[in-house]
Amino acid sequence: MILWLWLCLGFSTSAGQPDSELMARYLEEKLLADYSIMEQVARRVPRQAKFLQRLETRPRMSEFSVKSTIISRYAFTTVSCTMVNSGSEAREAVFEMQIPAAAFISNFTMSIGNKTYYGEVTGKDKKNSSDDQARHKKPPSPTDGRENGYETFKASVFIPRKMQARFLLHYEELLQRRLGKYEYTVSIRPQQLVGRLRVEVNILENSGIVSLEVPPLRNSKHKGNGKVEGDVSPPPSTVIGHTKTLAKVTFNPSVVEQTRIARNGILGDFIIRYDVNRELSIGDVQILNGYFVHYFAPTDLPPLPKNVVFVLDSSASMVGTKLKQTKEALFTILQDLRPEDHFNIIGFSNRIKVWQKDRLVPVTPNNIRDAKKYIHNMSPTGGTNINGALQTGAKLLNDYIAQNDIDARSVSLIIFLTDGRPTVGETQSSKILSNTKDAINDKFCLFTIGIGNDVDHKLLERMALENCGMTRHFQEDEDAASQLKGFYDEIGTPLLSDIRVDYSEDNVEQVTQNFFPNYFNGSEIIIAGKLINHTSDSLHVEVTASNSKKYILLKKDVAIDLPSRNDIRGVPGLEDGSGDNNYIERAWSYLTIKELLNSRLKSDDNQEKDYLMEKAKSMALAYNFVTPFTVLKMKEAGLQSEPHQEEFISPSTDGIGEKLQSLQGHKAPPGMREKQTFLCQSLTLTSFHVFSADGDPHFVIDFPSSKLSVCFNIDGEPGDILRLVSDHKESGVTVNGQLIGAPAPPNGHKKHRTYFSTITILSNKPERSYLEITPKRIILDDGERLLLSCGRSAAVRSSSLEVSISANSNVTVTIRDTISFVILIHHYKKPAPYQRNHLGFYISNSKGLSSDSHGLLGQFLNHEVKLLQESLNTSQQQVGRNQTEALNPKPTNTLSVKGRLVPVVWKQRRIYNGQKEVDCWFAKNNADKLIDGSYKDYLASHPFDTGTSFGTINSL
Repeated sequence: MILWLWLCLGFSTSAGQPDSELMARYLEEKLLADYSIMEQVARRVPRQAKFLQRLETRPRMSEFSVKSTIISRYAFTTVSCTMVNSGSEAREAVFEMQIPAAAFISNFTMSIGNKTYYGEVTGKDKKNSSDDQARHKKPPSPTDGRENGYETFKASVFIPRKMQARFLLHYEELLQRRLGKYEYTVSIRPQQLVGRLRVEVNILENSGIVSLEVPPLRNSKHKGNGKVEGDVSPPPSTVIGHTKTLAKVTFNPSVVEQTRIARNGILGDFIIRYDVNRELSIGDVQILNGYFVHYFAPTDLPPLPKNVVFVLDSSASMVGTKLKQTKEALFTILQDLRPEDHFNIIGFSNRIKVWQKDRLVPVTPNNIRDAKKYIHNMSPTGGTNINGALQTGAKLLNDYIAQNDIDARSVSLIIFLTDGRPTVGETQSSKILSNTKDAINDKFCLFTIGIGNDVDHKLLERMALENCGMTRHFQEDEDAASQLKGFYDEIGTPLLSDIRVDYSEDNVEQVTQNFFPNYFNGSEIIIAGKLINHTSDSLHVEVTASNSKKYILLKKDVAIDLPSRNDIRGVPGLEDGSGDNNYIERAWSYLTIKELLNSRLKSDDNQEKDYLMEKAKSMALAYNFVTPFTVLKMKEAGLQSEPHQEEFISPSTDGIGEKLQSLQGHKAPPGMREKQTFLCQSLTLTSFHVFSADGDPHFVIDFPSSKLSVCFNIDGEPGDILRLVSDHKESGVTVNGQLIGAPAPPNGHKKHRTYFSTITILSNKPERSYLEITPKRIILDDGERLLLSCGRSAAVRSSSLEVSISANSNVTVTIRDTISFVILIHHYKKPAPYQRNHLGFYISNSKGLSSDSHGLLGQFLNHEVKLLQESLNTSQQQVGRNQTEALNPKPTNTLSVKGRLVPVVWKQRRIYNGQKEVDCWFAKNNADKLIDGSYKDYLASHPFDTGTSFGTINSL
């Protein structure tokens, strides 16, 4: 049950739209009285999947508003939401808001009935900070919980009957210039129709506003590309007005207009893009109250030549849309390379393939044509050797730079793209980072791109940070190709290199980063600092850099006494902004904290990390910013004789990479049952016969007629995909499992361990659908994609498929009520080096699978085995957990399987997370003679391989 909010301090309702007011009152008096409309909206679940929710009467949202003030690229945003509980008992209201990941929350206030709670930013102690970081050590994200570049703030409270609650959220961000525009985005996802919905954005840019535009609302699938195709008109009810330096944009849709956009209340992202006029010299230096901010973005310069190596993931997980989108983007990118550029391409999985060995080639029509052919022929297979690919790319570029007389002002860079985590070769992130840094050795920059939900965001982010690059994460959707192309456009045109900005030393202190390896067309360099010489009337600024023609030096003395230009007091439309008057100081604090956080992320020295953490925490407390090292503490306002009761808002993870600010401490009133969002049950030990593959992986098979169990191991290679169940022709069901590697335990006989990292379940009857399950998330695709977190209990049903999730425990998949699989989720809190989070696969109902089923497990579903030879004076019926010594340990026990004789020994295996012990006859040597053919016959070429019979390969 999720509700949404947004705020505008000092807002008044627009009086110019009587239809909106009438509709709001009608909605309030009639429609929402019995919640019939809202329950219909709540049942309209996207992606054609039916959530089995226990629908309760929920508080309705009467107002949702956003007011933002942007002053010289620095944005103050206030979100307000009012929710009303008109029911006869207390109900839970949930405030949820997507905010930019780069933003800092600066305040949060709640008014519930006649009580007000305000947020106070306090520091975390070191222990809590470490625990929080441990909780966040997962790919961030983004997924449905965390969209590309956005995080979710969430707070829930119980509203007493016949009362209302109001939420106010404040956050701040410094807008970044990309592709020649600043982009400000507001997420409008209240998840219900709202009687009064309004967004107001005021912009003040003393340099002058140019190219102001408001494109159509953008849904989540199109985030990040920065481009709009087709209709480019603003959303309905949008009003735009501006002068040379001021702009005001409002969005105030009536309920009818909201319904036309989306009946479920998820309207999308409201976007404003603009740019500013620029001086040609040193840029725009703004000074106010002892602080300065310097914006430098030169234009009309010739581009520098590039030496670029594209390193592209072609592992099996890239199959389908991801590889197709990557190829489409690369075809366009290659076409945009300039004649003075040089390039090469590396494709990697568990093998690394270099297109042009030991060299970079110039951009010519023939080379571009051949490169496109090479990319076109790339096919997904194998595991993911991230370390080896980066080492190969760095060596290739280093050798080219050393052995060729390249232009000293050319820009060299690696563009690295992957959709997964390292599974082959070096898999420890710390070693990959150090190896990459040593290989690059500050000679060029590394830009990283993550696609989908399985990538290691922290690894890609830190690799880019440590090697002067940038990182981006894109969802796997229909617009990924244009997003990839958009990111390349950001870095594809370097105009300057080795940019250094200096100020008179006796005038400034605590200056943010002032050296930049590259400046790309359409971006912007931002520097801020404090003034210490209050007697000086000017600030001396020098910019040195090089471009394709020469080295350049720019100088200017900027007047310090500029209160009339930068003081915003009295500016129309900006009168009631809180904290806006010291916007330059807050921009400096924002940049400084961001740099401290990045420096700490890059550091390997614990003492330095602690110093940077304390420094960032101190500054965050001074400016009331919620950061990884500070927390919002809720206190009740007003005079009290008793001590304040405190409730915490702290970052926590809920979903794949979703960073929530969750308000804890509100308990349900006495006699009220706690809300259950989804109907689901935990796994219980049932009496079904065991057909399972779990652990390293260990296979266990029950033969009920013979009253015995058989077990075997499969010693595969990391990246191998095993066909577990193959019945594509008859029932239409296929199950494949992909292995991930881990080091072997000390003194063990194995060279490494393997576990199932992904289980893929495919079905083509009565219609095509598939499930992709990892320890963290589930993708269901039955024509529309649905992403679920393994950390949330849920149940989803489509026409022929039902998925039930018990949070962080197991997933039950039921197909047409005649086939059921249970996937156990194994998480390690403190894993040993040889342990990995993994999955276990169990067949709980095989009635719907045909007698022709095959696969490592499927081939035994309709067959029996016989124990032909036993140890002296021992029968199989006597075999139990206390009779181990009575058995002959030598392989004198033999099974008869389909006419084959298989030597076996007796073993015990634990299944269901160790809850049940199974006695079984063990077949050695990768189940030699027990299974049809050999182990290699069960290797699938990719997760969606639906081999229709033994030894053949097809794709769904």
